[in-house]
Amino acid sequence: MDVSLQRNTGMRRRVKPQHIAGLSIRYLICVVVAIFMLIPILTAFLGAFKTTAELSTTPFSLPAVWHWENLTSVLSQGVFWQSLANSLIVTISTVVLLLVVACPAAFVFSRMPFRGREIIFNILLIGLLLPFAMAILPLYVTLRNLQLLNTLWAVILPQVAFALPTTILILRNFFQAIPGELEDATYIDGGTHIDFFWRILLPLARPSLAVIVMLNVVASWNNFFLPLIVLNDSKLWTVPLGVMQFQGEHSTDWAAVMAYISLMMIPALIFYLFAERHLIAGLTAGAVKG
Repeated sequence: MDVSLQRNTGMRRRVKPQHIAGLSIRYLICVVVAIFMLIPILTAFLGAFKTTAELSTTPFSLPAVWHWENLTSVLSQGVFWQSLANSLIVTISTVVLLLVVACPAAFVFSRMPFRGREIIFNILLIGLLLPFAMAILPLYVTLRNLQLLNTLWAVILPQVAFALPTTILILRNFFQAIPGELEDATYIDGGTHIDFFWRILLPLARPSLAVIVMLNVVASWNNFFLPLIVLNDSKLWTVPLGVMQFQGEHSTDWAAVMAYISLMMIPALIFYLFAERHLIAGLTAGAVKG
């Protein structure tokens, strides 16, 4: 007991002041970054309980009177619930379709050698270099020719297409890190490529899949530009577009906008709280594999 106590005391004594200063600076930077990230969120939540006049005079202070009717008025409108349902359909469909396409593709690019594999994969990665704004005109023309404009598919399919290069790249790198002995053992036991994919690769890839799901859920939920271009019917509006219902020709009800934004953020925050552990595990696993 005395020896271990002396050893721990000696370790504490060997901590250098510059290390303590470095840790303090890191924590300070994290706190400052967190404050800057929380300011817009807190402003939106506080603004949801203010009047439009109060927002223009004291945007960062606590409400003088808490106006709960801002939230109830938004919740009582059918546009909010319709937009919420549309966003859920778009987000879930995008993530499911993305995984259905990307997982087998990443498996083929990582574990099945064939002629021209690297060329095709590099061509696929060119999609990472194409900004979405640059592709909006040919995308619009393509959707119009396919008669998909003003449908939810006009949002789902492009989101899947633009997310495929990143998703396949992440999964391919993870699949390549799986030891080949596991694949050989599967074939020795009489398994096939499909057995190895379903029983070995996908269960081991759950951390990476969690990261992919998390990133694409947030991206799809917050997507404003694409639905704005391809959706004209207000019944098909997603949650980000629903904020336009409070914008008039000559004025905007900013209190209702803040209330709407606050309600819009709640599902994303709840999802993040439940998925945070899986996200950190996936990022840690990716760092270890790298």
